[in-house]
Amino acid sequence: MADYKWPSVEKRSLIGKRISKLDSPWKSSGTAVYAFDVHRPNMLYGRMVLSPHAHAKITNIDTSVAEKMPGVKAVDIIGDVGVGKEVLWAGKEIVAVAAETDDQARDAARAVKIDYEVMPYLVADTTPDKATGYTQQLNEQTQGDADAGFAQADAIVEGFYGIPVITHCCLESHGSAAEWDGDKLTVWASTQSVTGLTQEYSQSLTAKGMPVTPANVRILTPVMGGGFGSKFQADTWGISAAVLAKKAGRAVKMMLDRDQELMVAGARPSLYAKVKVGAKKDGTMTAWQSESWGTSGPSGGANANLPYVMQVNLPYKRKHTAVHTNTGPARAWRAPNHPQFALVTMAAFEDLAAKLNMDPVQFLLKNLQYAGERNRGFGTKDYEQELAKASELMDWQKKWHPRGDKTPGNIKRGVGVSLHTWGGGANNSSCNITIHPDGSVELNMATQDLGVGTRTSVGIVAAETLGLPLEAITVNIGDSNLPPAGGSGGSTTIGGVSSATRLAATAALNKLLDAAAASLGTSADKLEAVGGNIRVIGDPSKSITWKQACAKLGVTAISETAQTPRPNTPERALTSVNVGGVQMAEVSVDIETGVVKMEKFVAVQDCGLIIDLKTAESQVYGAMIMGVCYALYEEKVMDQQTGKMLNADMEFYKLAGIGDIGELVVYMMQGPGYDDRGVIGLGEPPTVSPGAAISNAVANAIGVRVPTLPLTPDKVLAALGKGGMA
Repeated sequence: MADYKWPSVEKRSLIGKRISKLDSPWKSSGTAVYAFDVHRPNMLYGRMVLSPHAHAKITNIDTSVAEKMPGVKAVDIIGDVGVGKEVLWAGKEIVAVAAETDDQARDAARAVKIDYEVMPYLVADTTPDKATGYTQQLNEQTQGDADAGFAQADAIVEGFYGIPVITHCCLESHGSAAEWDGDKLTVWASTQSVTGLTQEYSQSLTAKGMPVTPANVRILTPVMGGGFGSKFQADTWGISAAVLAKKAGRAVKMMLDRDQELMVAGARPSLYAKVKVGAKKDGTMTAWQSESWGTSGPSGGANANLPYVMQVNLPYKRKHTAVHTNTGPARAWRAPNHPQFALVTMAAFEDLAAKLNMDPVQFLLKNLQYAGERNRGFGTKDYEQELAKASELMDWQKKWHPRGDKTPGNIKRGVGVSLHTWGGGANNSSCNITIHPDGSVELNMATQDLGVGTRTSVGIVAAETLGLPLEAITVNIGDSNLPPAGGSGGSTTIGGVSSATRLAATAALNKLLDAAAASLGTSADKLEAVGGNIRVIGDPSKSITWKQACAKLGVTAISETAQTPRPNTPERALTSVNVGGVQMAEVSVDIETGVVKMEKFVAVQDCGLIIDLKTAESQVYGAMIMGVCYALYEEKVMDQQTGKMLNADMEFYKLAGIGDIGELVVYMMQGPGYDDRGVIGLGEPPTVSPGAAISNAVANAIGVRVPTLPLTPDKVLAALGKGGMA
């Protein structure tokens, strides 16, 4: 098989260029059909009955009235609940109904009678000592002698920092449409795991007495409206839609309303921490100590990996308490836990730098020794380059000042910095490439495209490999009947689908070169595919067109399938792991109103070899916008008296508007040392630093730390009242 190296820079016609998404015309014209848009013949509408209580035991379920109501065709008591079972959060799904119209389904859902024995609950994001009976203590972790490190410190700061629970806010809410044809099930799903859902539906439905094999489950997701980590499962509403469809003998669509989406479809865990960190006069850190807590809902919260990034050989001691609450379960949210770790760590670092009257960029550079060298390519030298580039783009040396803007007036400006990392890697995917005798090329793989350009990227990889324009490749994805693909999580999609596509396209091309070699009077290993031609390497005058070469196939197409290689195989050089990035924020703060305004936001990011520069930059822009949202506006607010979410709507669950974003600047690290690392995922890393960078910028502007996100006016004014610029 031919060499798997990517074409040299001078020969690339597509890879690394700014190329628009293949599906942009469908989406912008409104012709793309999302799960929310599916309308099957005689389709029914599904609705669910949710628990109104944060913690209760079900004592009775009566669906008799609902079953007799006009239009109702099926009722399902959801599998993991029932009489005698406990519900652990307000919004837990209990009963599902299907009816001829959505209004009839809603009426029937309201007619279901459920009796509860209400039990004590906790919904507060509170300190562990106030959550009696709801905590789970995790082990304390130590490295080196932190006490000795603090004894060596010339400066020590102690601070409190926190970031609350937020929800996912997918533009397309969770849900699906399900339809049976005998023993075969088709589901139009808004999912991040097209292939993976086949097994989940099979297991869940078989357990419900509706046996179906994974091979008889077809998942269709040609497009989907965002997931951000929350859409890997079929979920109770997906399984219930299939159950209702089986009972009714008709297709059923069940999509969550916006309030349901915000209440139960996933949330990012919180993290709060008391931190102590010390350093010598020159800024070199000597020790770290933290006591943290947070919640992932009923399951508690993950251990806090603090300090973030910089912990190689740094003496530390830390302990974390998982607070179990009745607030609904957590789900992965772009870079799980990393934004929380970054906020706590980078805020503490900036506070220590301020105490030393030291530029925080210089403080970070001084302590990159604690970042260490990452496996397979990324290390401290990359952070140095990224800090330098970000400083240049922000004009950091001109804009940074010691804490507290001393210029006259009520508008104060400041800048802040943060750095981050992520693993990436490659998921396990398969790709089939078919070259037809008429010259047409098809790419088939089940992978989903979450809106980030996966469809376009695999097309680019195939086209570049075959020496064809992108429009010559027909890309078929989002169908579980196609070669299986991994779920889109962990920023592993682009690595997995790119390598599988590259290998399949190379194998198919080799067979075409074999067929064309005789007509060019040479052997296949002396040929290359460039610019829609098959030619002799080093002698472009000896060539035939792509179509002429394909005509040599007769009536038999070439069809080759390849998988993402296993780790540590030679082909794995197509992908790698570990990336890093630096972000800098500039803000203005009105010290009379407490309003924070974004002025400029700079992101410098690497992700190995970039397939499509336009979609890569777009991912970073999107992450920055999400970052502004969670830094300044977002919080899941729970009512301590009722145990319910108070802002389960888009009026009071605040997101940034176009006028709140400020100037965004994205710079992708490319060239030697980056391009030769292979393809690494980008979805998560740029979401990590915004909260930390923006929080640090506000502290630089007003001279005092606002300890927790979001940085709302009331919190800013409270911090000012404790000793800031006011």
